[in-house]
Amino acid sequence: MEVTGHMPAQDAPRARSASIWDVARVAGVSQQTVSRVINGKARVSETTRAKVLQVIAELGYRPNRLAQALAGGPVRSVTVLTSDTALWGAAATLRGMEEAARTAGFFVGISVLERDSGQADIALRLNRPGEAVMVIAFDDAGVRALRALPADVPVAAAVERRPDDGPDDPWQIWLDDRAAAAHATRYLLSLGHRTVHYVAIPSSTSALPQRTQGWQDALRAAGRPLPESLPGGWSPRSGYLAVRSLLADRSVTAILCGNDDLALGVMRAAREAGRDIPGDLSVVGFDDSPTSAYLNPALTTVRLDFEGLGRACFGLLHRRLDPQNAPAVPAWSEPELIVRESSAPPSA
Repeated sequence: MEVTGHMPAQDAPRARSASIWDVARVAGVSQQTVSRVINGKARVSETTRAKVLQVIAELGYRPNRLAQALAGGPVRSVTVLTSDTALWGAAATLRGMEEAARTAGFFVGISVLERDSGQADIALRLNRPGEAVMVIAFDDAGVRALRALPADVPVAAAVERRPDDGPDDPWQIWLDDRAAAAHATRYLLSLGHRTVHYVAIPSSTSALPQRTQGWQDALRAAGRPLPESLPGGWSPRSGYLAVRSLLADRSVTAILCGNDDLALGVMRAAREAGRDIPGDLSVVGFDDSPTSAYLNPALTTVRLDFEGLGRACFGLLHRRLDPQNAPAVPAWSEPELIVRESSAPPSA
């Protein structure tokens, strides 16, 4: 895995618009030579190549690669813009993207976005000029980066949710988190729990997160009490802090968590509160991260095919770059509830 840059948390300065002719003039070479450097062609000396790349960086020149691809020019380099790769969903999606791109003969660069800054323009400048882009937009940093990309950049994105208004974007792909959360909630209700509490992950937009909506859908459809969702985050600590006061209430018998890391924190807080899992408290996670099967008790969770989503996202991008020759976009698996040891009927 080539890591081509980690983005610092700062805004990108706006460079003036430069053309390939500007680059050629400042570098003292022909336009054809600049084109050869951009496209990785041979017959350019290392000295000339270095000079042209330096001028490209200084002028902030960015070729229109979508137009080039449509004209038959090669785009064999892809930058993936992603946020926190410590999170299982982003990491697994990235793995699927990278494996699919490399199999198709593409060079893959990775730019990690800070959560408090949209840095797509900087990310593109730090990588080789004129790349195609994939975005993992599961949080607000990824969404901002996706929105900031210029229109001439060929892009495909894995997003948290389908558009709320208007038609679907043909170059975006997502998992059905809402249906998966509803299914997990119905499972807990089927065990005999009166209601289900929920520890939420943050939304990637101003709208209610898909997993929160699915949890609400299931409770409303069953006519069960709808508790306030508990604001969490992404980490075990967030889950731990979210439920400490809640667990003193013995009527709370089931908790659904927005990811497995939150569930880990909930389980720690439950042990400290003297709650037995699953004897008098069922806990269900989300994502089926690699550690979930090895917790004590093993965590019931929702398995999502993030790697398949990543492969499909590259498939979309490949079709965008080469609609005549790229293979069909691969399918990915539907969400699946993995029942382990952390869930059971409530004790009498």
